[in-house]
Amino acid sequence: MTAYIIRRLLFMIPTLFGIMLVTFVVVQFAPGGPVERVIAQLSGADTGASSRIGGSAGGDFSTRGGAPGGAIDAGTSKYRGAQGLDPEFIKKLEKQFGFDKPAYQRFFLMLWNYARFDFGQSYFRDISVVQLIREKLPVSISLGLWMTLATYLISIPMGIRKAVSDGSPFDVWTSVAVIVGSAIPGFLFAILLIVLFAGGSFLNWFPLRGLHSDGAATMSWLRYIVDYFWHLTLPLIALGVGSFATLTMLTKNSFLEEIRKQYVLTAKAKGCADTRVLYGHVFRNAMLLVISGFPSAFLRAFFTGAVIIETIFSLDGLGLLSFESLLNRDYPVVFANLYIFAVFGLAINLISDLTQTWVDPRIDFETREV
Repeated sequence: MTAYIIRRLLFMIPTLFGIMLVTFVVVQFAPGGPVERVIAQLSGADTGASSRIGGSAGGDFSTRGGAPGGAIDAGTSKYRGAQGLDPEFIKKLEKQFGFDKPAYQRFFLMLWNYARFDFGQSYFRDISVVQLIREKLPVSISLGLWMTLATYLISIPMGIRKAVSDGSPFDVWTSVAVIVGSAIPGFLFAILLIVLFAGGSFLNWFPLRGLHSDGAATMSWLRYIVDYFWHLTLPLIALGVGSFATLTMLTKNSFLEEIRKQYVLTAKAKGCADTRVLYGHVFRNAMLLVISGFPSAFLRAFFTGAVIIETIFSLDGLGLLSFESLLNRDYPVVFANLYIFAVFGLAINLISDLTQTWVDPRIDFETREV
């Protein structure tokens, strides 16, 4: 197993390289960029988050314009909207963002810095990328961790119960609830929860902003924890409704398939109790498929799946940060989030494989090619 883990860790290096290379190439051909964002802001054509930039390369560019006699003609600049601006100003902008270097130099410099977890500074925020991610991380951890934990703790027991009592009234009405839950988009369910329980039109039981109420720092630890989960209740319900339905049906179908196999009938014929057969034989085999889906479920909740939910409930996490940074062409933040997402995803996949060997010791990855 040690050799397999080492091979997987080594395989992460070319995988990360490929992910970052493809993304970097795509970004090079994408229209717009940080320089264009600043030019659009100076010309009054942009109202995005690029409200200020600064740095040692050229100071505060948001207040500088073209110089007499040195303005750029519309047909000579590679940047749309750059006419009337000083060429030296454009060069300072390019140096500020690192675009004075060839693309391949910028790519390998980025890889060298990222290997040391040096993500640089945000283009349009006066803060380092590491500090920015650290500020947003508690929200994403809260949503991803608790949603995944709650989903698995509820869905797996319910899926097992549905498989054991297949065709019973309990199985029928829970299946209806599961189908309805999987059919409703998370953002639509979030809006429904706000209307019903967050002061929309009916009840005002839950808050709509942040992870804590004002003055939470002065609360007792018990009240602080209650306030924390009070703020997370609606976002977790809205985020987990789709995953809850999927995992419940996946668990039920996995157990049904195993229950109908010959070894189960043989065990029952030998006099084994139903509980022992279910949890001593069926459980390990049926749970393999459920465990294999854990990495994607956790990562979806931790990053991509929470973007809309974070926006609706005013939760400033990594999902919303990545989305806004992509729109604003804040490339250091975009690439840093992608890099962390990739590293985290590869590590979770490795942990998932190791967990499968723990659930079923018959699985041997030593003879498996990476």
